[in-house]
Amino acid sequence: MGNYWGREMVTDKVKVHNKVNVLIVSPQVLFRTGMELILSDLDNIEVRSSADFSNGIEFSLDDFPPDVAVIDIDGPSETGFKLASRMKNRLPNICIIIMTSNPNDNQLFQAIKAQAAAYLSKEVRTDDMIETIRRVARGEYPINQYLQTRPRVAEQVLEQFQELSIRSETEQLMSPITARETEILQYIARGFLNKQIAAELRISEQTIKNHVTSILRKLNANVRTEAVVIALRQGFISLQ
Repeated sequence: MGNYWGREMVTDKVKVHNKVNVLIVSPQVLFRTGMELILSDLDNIEVRSSADFSNGIEFSLDDFPPDVAVIDIDGPSETGFKLASRMKNRLPNICIIIMTSNPNDNQLFQAIKAQAAAYLSKEVRTDDMIETIRRVARGEYPINQYLQTRPRVAEQVLEQFQELSIRSETEQLMSPITARETEILQYIARGFLNKQIAAELRISEQTIKNHVTSILRKLNANVRTEAVVIALRQGFISLQ
């Protein structure tokens, strides 16, 4: 079953001496500039880029996916949560940190639904914010700690888990396979390796790996062959 609710997953993508690449997303230029200044002097963290909520931001990340995305939801918060969900859907290994000036239970629940790894007030101390970036890059989910002190949010999450647990197999396949993922699935069905698919599509091999991870999660498959069988059975691809 997919990682719907920020279930802790320890990854090995952050290794000693490697920098954590960070993307900063905010409608406020001042916030983006301030975050860049705070992180610019750190040896093991690098700001890959910063952006507002302009359309197509997810697609610009294909060749150089960041490890962590810090998303400021002040303003149209719904836009921020939707962006977080789309980015997580497109890049399953990305770690999302939601930041807000007005932390509340509803936003926390929405952040958990969006599979954010952390949810921070903008009043957070600089050291704590930096440590949170490092923690989520290691595969930790500090957001889960809130469930111990926010019973209403914990109850909402529990209800959602119960709804997920009673869904049929067909209903578990509600996450749509994107056009790019369908294209990659077709290559996989023809026996292409990631490196070969990357060469055919002229994108990085890491991007292909990210898409394959997303495909396996969406199809509830453990290996590529199983994903192909499920995709064929569901009519997502054909062998023609």
